Amino acid sequence: MGLSIDEQKAVDRFRTDVVEPSMTKLVILDFYADWCGPCKALAPMLEKVAAEYADKGVVLKKIDVDAEKFIAAQFQVQSIPTVYALFQGQPVADLTNARSESQMKQALDQILGQLPIEGGDGAAGGQPQQDVSQFVAMGEQILAEGDAERAAGIFSQVVDMAPDNAAAQAGLARALVQAGHVERAEAALAAAETNPAIAGDPQIAQARSALELAGSKVDDGELAALKEKAAGGDMQARFDYAEAAFAAGDRDAAADELLAMFEADREWNDGAAKTRLLQMFEAVGLEDPWVVATRRRLSRLLFG
Repeated sequence: MGLSIDEQKAVDRFRTDVVEPSMTKLVILDFYADWCGPCKALAPMLEKVAAEYADKGVVLKKIDVDAEKFIAAQFQVQSIPTVYALFQGQPVADLTNARSESQMKQALDQILGQLPIEGGDGAAGGQPQQDVSQFVAMGEQILAEGDAERAAGIFSQVVDMAPDNAAAQAGLARALVQAGHVERAEAALAAAETNPAIAGDPQIAQARSALELAGSKVDDGELAALKEKAAGGDMQARFDYAEAAFAAGDRDAAADELLAMFEADREWNDGAAKTRLLQMFEAVGLEDPWVVATRRRLSRLLFG
């Protein structure tokens, strides 16, 4: 895996102390340090709530960020205290902002009602309930924040729990695309499209659009060459640059180019600039702030 001996030991400790218990329990994972005042203030509340919820399948595990720097880095811990809820090795909720006992209990009650936690109030018969909207929303938020790898991990976990959830399946494919794992995204989406329960869902079509647009990705040198060629004014060159810019993650450049093309000649190539922009909206998600803002710009051109 390319890890040093110390890093491998850290991974082994984490697997034993945290991941293995999380396979059947909900683990509250507290990242702290001895010198951290807020960590010391939070600790008694976490210990009290964990003890009260022990019979519901909740356990508390603490990670000293100074002693376990490698593990903290894997979770991209930027400040402490940072608190996550883990189930089956994956983060299912960020509990950092639950600073009071009532807030923590409310968050745990919500999570426990949706997961097959051993000894808890999870799904009847040991089967996961299908209402995983909270975790889908968490994945979407993390994806919107730019952490595609982590979002893909969360969506993957939700798909395992609820394979007929179209939002989770589509989110997994889109996250994998944004993380650069196009082949894995194709495999995930192909599997979703063979599931008759969700194959016709619009969210699956949205993920397919994201995957198709990812096919335009080029390296930095090619992107620069396309941009230079587009500057000459040729419409096809501008269109090609817009597609490549979007695939490279520069949504603003893609939108600027396509909107300028539409303003210059909205009928070019049967309205290709507008059609491609709408496809980008679908791929990103109609509720995304970038889409909302860009749709306003398009509406101003359409309706003056």
